[in-house]
Amino acid sequence: MSNNGRYWLISDTCRRVYKLLRKKSKMAGHRVAHATLKGPSVVKEILIGITLGLAAGSLWKMHHWNEQRRVRTFYDLLEKGEISVVAEE
Repeated sequence: MSNNGRYWLISDTCRRVYKLLRKKSKMAGHRVAHATLKGPSVVKEILIGITLGLAAGSLWKMHHWNEQRRVRTFYDLLEKGEISVVAEE
């Protein structure tokens, strides 16, 4: 242990921590590394939700526009007389 002024306590503590880490690393050689599970990330969850919401909303809007176009076409053809809703006999 070094006694060079006020840092002797820090250096002694560092040596002890280093020795403990070396012992644990020698003992941990036979262990298999597993993926650690983390809790949910709030920001990531919010961004995923916004992205999925925008994607679903845009798909719904495109479907709605397509239905509007079909109805508008039907009524235009009905008004022009090209089609009829009365069945022929």
